Amino acid sequence: MHQTNNTLPEDVWNNALEDFKTHLRFKSISTDSAYKQDVADCGAWLHAKFESMGLETQTYPTAGHPIVVGRTKADPNKKTVLIYGHYDVQPVDPLHLWHSDPFEPVIKDGKIWGRGTTDNKGQHLALILGVEKYLNEHEGELPVNVIFLIEGEEEIGSPNLKPFLEKHKEQFACDIIAVSDTGMVARNTPTLGYGLRGIACLEITVNAANADLHSGLYGGMVANPAQVVAKLISSLHDSNGKVAIDGFYDDVVELETWEKDMWTTVPDMDDTSLKTLLGVDELVGEAGYTPVERVWGRPTAEVNGIYGGYQGEGSKTVIPANAGAKLSFRLVPQMQPDIILAQAKAHLEQHCPAGVTLDIELGHSGNSYMCDPHSEFGKAGQEALRKTFNAEPVLIREGGSIPIIADFKEVLGTDSLLLGLALPDCQIHSPNENFHLANFRYGIVLVQNLLDELA
Repeated sequence: MHQTNNTLPEDVWNNALEDFKTHLRFKSISTDSAYKQDVADCGAWLHAKFESMGLETQTYPTAGHPIVVGRTKADPNKKTVLIYGHYDVQPVDPLHLWHSDPFEPVIKDGKIWGRGTTDNKGQHLALILGVEKYLNEHEGELPVNVIFLIEGEEEIGSPNLKPFLEKHKEQFACDIIAVSDTGMVARNTPTLGYGLRGIACLEITVNAANADLHSGLYGGMVANPAQVVAKLISSLHDSNGKVAIDGFYDDVVELETWEKDMWTTVPDMDDTSLKTLLGVDELVGEAGYTPVERVWGRPTAEVNGIYGGYQGEGSKTVIPANAGAKLSFRLVPQMQPDIILAQAKAHLEQHCPAGVTLDIELGHSGNSYMCDPHSEFGKAGQEALRKTFNAEPVLIREGGSIPIIADFKEVLGTDSLLLGLALPDCQIHSPNENFHLANFRYGIVLVQNLLDELA
């Protein structure tokens, strides 16, 4: 059995950091067509990396950005693990809030700073480098078959990955999937995620007059779309913080007792710690549940943006011709996005007053996911975390959504181990994204322990 410790030779660590910096310099922003070549160049770098490791490597073009695959030669007597990640990143706006160039990585305060450091280049690269280290130390042999699948469209909802999996289903048959694209609850606290919330999005536009109107000449005569949007938003919740959409909770499964008990002991997730982390005076939400229970195990309705009327400096006394809002719903197991969107649409239409027209545009959606953390593979994941961090792992559901994880389950019939390395202060999707170098090191070690435990 391979023996792994948490120390890395200096040359291995220095080479790992150079690979990391190179990976980060690619401006692989998938949502903006201006960066299409940058995304492709990043995929090409990964392709070359896999080839240098001796893996069978192929880059698959899609209608969007490429999918890069590297695999060991298959041994039918070994289990197979698929390791997933994504090399695309979020836009960097607002640029003026960054402390340094988002695509020129900087190391300071024990962290590496730049777009994609945590989400997801640092996390998946740590796993790649850990496998590379194992191969180098064992004459190219691993205790399991490994397939790397790194895509370039996760930040735009992975529109081409599910069709790709359906087309190549047999090539990606595996026993378990390992993903490091989630978080740890606190430093030195190994965290196994066994669930993700689903998501359903929509946008509303309220229209009234055929142009912005003078609020003195026409105020009190016509409906104000901005006020209507405010009323529609306020109708989404009752006074106890519950979502007020008819049927919204019909399919919700209550939390298990063991989940509630475990979550009370999770470090840094108490009310005081969360208030400090978030910079708020009070935590609010659905009555009858703790903040952690609300985020990890309950559905929500959220407003992601409101627009309409004059937004410039000073006053401009108008009644806007239109106004709107972007909404998202986070869903727990058994809730179906299409049903929730239909219920939300019906609710908004029912609560829309006379004098305006309401347009509703349905957005992207994805199913929730949950697996048994006490299964054979779940226990293997926990043991790998335990050995790597020399601490007892905590089991959580993630509040966020990774729709492709549910797609993996649907298409390949395989569960995923969510072995997150991101800390709460990593600022993903925000200016000054960062990744703790200690966790980058832990990731290199973790995947080696994981391969042994899965074997």
